[in-house]
Amino acid sequence: MQSIPSILADTIRRHASLTPGKLALHCAGQDTSYAALWTQVQQACALLHGAGVRHGDRVAWLGLNDPAMLVLLFALARIGAILVPLNYRLAAAEQQAILSHAGASLLVVDPHYADAAQALVDGAGIPLVPAMALLTGNDDRDAASTDVDDDAPVLLVYSSGTTGRPKGALHTQAALLANCAIATQMQELGPLDHVLSALPLFHVGGLCIQTLPALHAGASVTLHPRFDAQSWLADVQLRKPELSLLVPAALRAVLEHPHWPGADLSSLRLLVTGSSIVPTAMIDAVHRRGVPVGQIYGSTETGPATLCLGREDAMLRVGAAGKPGPGVEVRLVDQQGSDVAPGAVGEIWVRAPNLMSGYWRDPGHADFCAGWFHSGDLARLDEAGFFHVVGRCRDMIISGGENIYPAEIENVLSTCAEIGELAVLGQADARWGEVVVAVIVKRPGATIDAAAVWGLLEGRVARYKMPRRVLFCDELPKTALGKVQRALLRDWVAAQAP
Repeated sequence: MQSIPSILADTIRRHASLTPGKLALHCAGQDTSYAALWTQVQQACALLHGAGVRHGDRVAWLGLNDPAMLVLLFALARIGAILVPLNYRLAAAEQQAILSHAGASLLVVDPHYADAAQALVDGAGIPLVPAMALLTGNDDRDAASTDVDDDAPVLLVYSSGTTGRPKGALHTQAALLANCAIATQMQELGPLDHVLSALPLFHVGGLCIQTLPALHAGASVTLHPRFDAQSWLADVQLRKPELSLLVPAALRAVLEHPHWPGADLSSLRLLVTGSSIVPTAMIDAVHRRGVPVGQIYGSTETGPATLCLGREDAMLRVGAAGKPGPGVEVRLVDQQGSDVAPGAVGEIWVRAPNLMSGYWRDPGHADFCAGWFHSGDLARLDEAGFFHVVGRCRDMIISGGENIYPAEIENVLSTCAEIGELAVLGQADARWGEVVVAVIVKRPGATIDAAAVWGLLEGRVARYKMPRRVLFCDELPKTALGKVQRALLRDWVAAQAP
C-alpha cells in the first residue's frame, strides 16, 4: 500500500512512479505525462535553487494559466518556499503593492506579460525568470530542502478586488493537501477522471477546487490559458471531461453562446459553480440539458472547499450551497458570536484542516480567532441540514428595521429574459436607514423599464423589499472572477440624481 504524501510535490512523484505515461496536463495542444511533469518539477527546483531561492522565500508568478505555474508551485514545495500568484488583471500599482507586501525575492513570468513584469521587477529590485526556463532546463538534480514538512507555508494568495492595504492568506502544504482530500470526496473525483480547468489559477477557486485535487488524485487535466465560452464548449465535446468548474459570470457566457443549444454535454458528470450566489434560472438551464450543477462554497481563506452540493443532491436542492465537507466544521452565529436558532440567518464561521494559517504579516486579525475563520458571509440552515448562502454581512440591507438580503430579489429578477445582469444593494436613507436599489443591465434590444421591474416583483417579495429605485447601466463593475464590486457600484448609485 502506498504511503500518503507528506508534502505537496510528493503527489506528482508518486504518480510519476506508478503511472508514468499517464496524461497529467494538456494545454495549448501539448500533452504532459506524470513522468514528464515530475522531471520538469525537478529541473525547476534546481533552477530556482541556483537562482538563490531558499526555504521560506516568496516567489511571484505573473501569467495566464500555464503548466509552468503548476511546475513552479510543486518545485517551491520541494524547496520549502512560497508561491505568490499575481492577478494579471490588477493595475501595475496593485501588483507592485503585493510584491512589496509579500517580500517577493523573484518573479516568474509568461511571455504575455514580459513587458509588464520587467517594469515590476525594476521597481522591486528583484530578478525575473521566464516561465519557459522552468520547463526546458537540463538539470534534473534534486535540490529539495531536507527540512520541509507539511506545516511549511507554500501558497500566499491575495484576495481579488481588494483596495488599500493588501491582505494575503497564507496556506501550508498540509492545508493544500487537506483541501485536495476534501474537494476530491466532495466531487467524487478519481484517477480515471478528466477535468476541464478554465478559471484563473491565481485564485484558489481555479487552482484548488479541481486542478490540484485532480493532480493529487492522479486524474488528467485539460488546462485553458484563460476562460473562453467557445473554447470551453468545444473542449467539452472534444476532450470529454467528466468535471468542470465555472463561476456564474462564466456560466452565463456559456449559456448565452450560440453553440450552447447544440453542444454535446454527455461526458459531464458534474458541473460545479460557486464564488458568488448563482441565479437559479442559470442552474435550471443546465439541468434542462441533463447535467447536474453542484456548488462549492468557500473563500481564499478557507482553502476554499467548505460547503458542497454534490451530484446526488444537485437537482433536488437547487440554490443550496450544500453541506460541510469531511472534517469541516461550520457555525452560524449572531453579532454576539452565539449560535443562531435553526432556520435563522447567521454569519458563517469555519474551522477546518484546509484553513489558512493566517494573514501574511497580520497576526491576530479579527477575522481569524481561536481557530475559527469569520467569513463575513450570511447563511441559514434548512431542516435537511443544507446551508443556503444569502449574502455578505456588509451587503445586507436594513430598511425600517427589517433585514433584506439582495439574493432574494436578484433571484426573482434573474428569471426575466430582458435582464442581462443585475445587482441589488442598499442606499442610505434619512427615513428608513437604507432603501433597496436595483441596478440592471438590459439585454440587447430589451425595452424593460422601472415599472416592469416593479411588476416582476409584485406579489413575489414583501413590500418592504421592493426597490425604491431602479437604475440602468451598460455594465456592472466586476472582479477577475466576475463578482460584482458592490463598493464601486454604491459609489455610482450615489452619484446618480434621484
